[in-house]
Parts: sequence; structure tokens; C-alpha cells
Amino acid sequence: MFLDRGLLATHSLIGRLAQGVAALRGWRRLLAAFLAGALSVLALPPIQFLPVFFVTIPLLVWLIDGTGAEERLLAREVAKADRRRALRDAAFIGWSFGFGYFLFGLYWIGYAFMVEAEKFAVFMPFAVTLLPAGLAFFTSAAAALARLFWFGGYARIAALAISWTALEWLRGHIFTGFPWNLFGEGFASSTALMQWAALFGAYGLSFIAILIMGTPAAHDPRMGEDGPGISREPASVRHALLPLVVGLLSLALLWAGGRFRLAAAPDPATPADGIMLRIVQPNIPQTEKWKPERRIAVLGEFLRMSAEPTPDAPEGLGPRSVVIWPESALAIFLAREPYVLSAISRMLPRGALLIAGSVRGEPAPDGPPDTLRHFYNSLYAVNSDGRIIATYDKFHLVPFGEYLPYRQWLSRIGLRKLTQLQGSFDTGPGPQTLALPGLPPVSPLICYEIIFADGVVDGAARPGWIVNVTNDAWFGTSSGPYQHLSQVRLRAVEQGLPVARAANTGISAVIDPFGRIVAERALNTAGVIDARLPAALAPTPYARFGDWLPALLLAVAAGLVGWSRRVAGLRSLPAE
Repeated sequence: MFLDRGLLATHSLIGRLAQGVAALRGWRRLLAAFLAGALSVLALPPIQFLPVFFVTIPLLVWLIDGTGAEERLLAREVAKADRRRALRDAAFIGWSFGFGYFLFGLYWIGYAFMVEAEKFAVFMPFAVTLLPAGLAFFTSAAAALARLFWFGGYARIAALAISWTALEWLRGHIFTGFPWNLFGEGFASSTALMQWAALFGAYGLSFIAILIMGTPAAHDPRMGEDGPGISREPASVRHALLPLVVGLLSLALLWAGGRFRLAAAPDPATPADGIMLRIVQPNIPQTEKWKPERRIAVLGEFLRMSAEPTPDAPEGLGPRSVVIWPESALAIFLAREPYVLSAISRMLPRGALLIAGSVRGEPAPDGPPDTLRHFYNSLYAVNSDGRIIATYDKFHLVPFGEYLPYRQWLSRIGLRKLTQLQGSFDTGPGPQTLALPGLPPVSPLICYEIIFADGVVDGAARPGWIVNVTNDAWFGTSSGPYQHLSQVRLRAVEQGLPVARAANTGISAVIDPFGRIVAERALNTAGVIDARLPAALAPTPYARFGDWLPALLLAVAAGLVGWSRRVAGLRSLPAE
């Protein structure tokens, strides 16, 4: 009795909410979509309240429901004008949802324009609104595409999951790609749920998130067997709430599967051949870093922090130590400063190595050797003799940060990139695996290169770990560094590889192949991390097959949606 009453109350609440949301029109509908998108950001770092998707994804479904009332968009009797209007309305809903989602999820980009406010602050309002507005076209297309296959019941949620995931993948690849804040990144709120990235990757997690968390909207309570209305029959109520129950059980099973994988995992501190990492986080403000008068002091700070004993390493560096400095650690061309390399050699004991981010300059092939014409955002490996033994050049550059797209036109209206060097950086050849003496082979990644799941390792030469140097000082105390770290953890799970991350102002961390943080240094704090390098796993399914596995998920789901459409069409045929 009490159970039936509770189920009826839940069903009635969901039904009335669905009716009210679907009935919205005009600006109220768009405002509701915007607010639902903004609220979805709570699932992402630093809040990481994943259950919010159980509210916001159904809201999006109900809003799209309202674009066609009770008609079926693909039915023969529906006029072409009605189809176009429904698709247009769905596109506007998807755009409004995406604009809210990206506006509140990416607000921190504006911080970068305030580092040199006298030069760039005027562009800040445009950046924090135009980028979300542009990204929202992907969610707009996803909503319109789903509306093409908008049938009753759960099939329409599956259609939304397919289209949303496909457009997220497209967002991550075209126009240089920007796969930031995928829905699947909400699963990083739970280390157990995150484990499924080893099978399906972040895009697959987005698909699963919508399938599960859209279940409150699976049954359309506006239409019962006898027409509009909310059924009060216990059997009908249980049938209507069954998808939600299945969704909750599915989420619980995913969590249990992740916990089982973690229970069978080795201790997070299991080392790889006893290699000791020292990650230096100097916490130097971006406004101070490039001042010429501060260069010697900054170098001295790096050398001191790298060499001194700590509670975790009371004897300081040893012959199997690897010191890691963040992206563009020093405001110099390291390869052209022999006195700095000499100071590094005195700091490193025999056998130890330094991995450091640095700007690299090269002269033109036909120009004088002292006149630099090509610049790279690079990473160097320096041995205890002060000799550079390996170099990596960043290949996935940040638009407007490291190069100016369409420079010949945009520079005419006053747009410039934010970095200090004139012109733009040149691009490196792509993912590389560096062979360093005494270490497992390593895949170096600079800054946001690590957000591209299909570009973090060289597929022909699997590394034993990943080193990620970055400088999130541009984004201050905001959600940006937390979102960045969350994506680094997903890459570790996807590839089954440990990650050593050095960030100028944080968040630096050592992450094991299960996405667990072995050690970290908090945002906006100075200090070092001393931790052993965790051992790598065998290649995960995602590491072997990449995005083909989530693509297979989408293909199977699309087949089921097509089958549902055919069955629904046959049922709707008049009896002869």
C-alpha cells in the first residue's frame, strides 16, 4: 500500500513536470533549456554532482517533446511545414541548452584575458560568450538530428544519446577539435564509474550517461491508453516507472563493476622499477613569470625546489630520480642557455634526469643562425651531464593562445594571440614515444594535448607512462584546472597508463592506470611531489581499438531505434 502510494506520487510528480515543461513555448522554452544546460555543469568538476543529469537530461527530452505535441514527426500525414517547424524548434532548444552548458562550464577562459588586462581585457566578453555560442551549434545539431527519429517511449532517449554522442565526437575533431566537458566526464566523479572508460572511452561514457539518466523521461505520461492524462492504475504506474528503476539498477551495476575492477587492482603505489618522480610546482603568477628581471630568481627557485630534501625524500634526489618541471618553466630558450644547462647538471646526481617544458627557437634554413624564425612549445629531457638527450614539440596548439587562426585577416582587426612570442608557434610532428635511459618509454604531452583521447600515445610504439606538463596559471582559481585534471584521469584509465602531471600553479599529480591519484599538490600552492612511478597495465580494450568500440555501441543502438520505428509504423497502419 505504502509502496503503491509512493510510486503513484513519484509518477504523478514526473508526469506533471513533463506536461508543464513540454507545454512551454517561446522565450520560456528557450530559457528553460538554457537553465537546464547551466545546471548540468554541476556534474563536472569541481562540484561533480553526477545525479543532476537525472534532472537535466529529462528536461531536455521533455522540451523536445513539446516541439511536436502528440504527432509523430515521420508519420505520412504530417505536413512538411510541420516537420520543418519541429526540427527548427528542436535546434533552438539544443542551442539554448548548449549555450547554458558551455557558458557556465567554460567561463574560466575569460581569466586568461585578464593576465595582461591592458592588452586583452577588451576581448574577454567576446571570448566567454562567442565560444559557448559556437560550441552550442553542436548541441543544436544533436537535438535536431534526434528529433528526426523522435518516437514514443524510450526510443527517443536512445535517439538523443546517439546523436549527442556523435556530435560530441565531431566537436572533438573538426576545426582542430575541442573535446572539453563531454557529458561522459561526469563519470569521473566516481573512481568506480570511471573504470568503464577503459572499455568505451569518454565518448562511450557520454552515450551511457544519456541512456541511463534520461530514464525519468522514458514513459510519456501525457498519453495513456485512453488519451491524455496521468494514469493512476497501480499496474500502469509500475510500467511507467520501470525504465527509471532499470536505469538506477544499471548505474548501480556499472558502479559495482568498477569497484570489482578496483578491488582486483594492485596498490596505487606499486612502482615501476623503483623510479622516483619529483614534480615541481613553483606557483609562479603568470604576470611575474616573463619579467626579464625575474629570470634568475625563477631559475634559482626551480633548482632549489628540485634538489632539496623533503619528508617523502629525506635524502633528496637519487640516481633513479626524474625531476619534472611544468610547461615553459623558464622564460628562456633552454637549449641556447649553456649556463642554465650547467646549473641543471650540478643539481642532478649521476643517472638522474630532468624533463622540462621550454620554448624552442630555430633559425630559418636559409637565414643567419642567431636569428630565430620558427618557435615551438617544447619539452626537453636533460641528463646529469647537462646535455639535452630528447626533444618533443607540441603538435596540438591552442587557437588564439599559441597561434592565431586566419592570421592574415584577424590580425587586421586587432586580434592577437595571448602568448608572449610574436607570430605563432609551429607544430610538431604528432604523438611520440621517447626512449630515455633507465626509464620506461614515455609519451610526452603539453598542456591540453591530453584532452584528445585518440592522440595521447603513438599507436605504433606504446609507452610505459605519460608525462603531461602544463601551465594552468592562465585560468586562476577557477573550475578550469579541476576540469583539466579530471580529463587527465580519464586518459590514464583509457590507456591503462600512469600519468605524471606537472603544472605551474597546480594541480600537479601522479595518477595510476586506474585513474587514482597517488599524490597531488593543491591548486595555487608551491611545493614538490615525491612519488614512485606506478607500473603500467596491459593495453586496455580502448587502447587497442579506440573509438571503434563506442562507435559499435552507437551502431547497435541505431539499429534498435530503427527497428522500433518499423514496429511502431506497422502498428500504426490501418486494419484492412
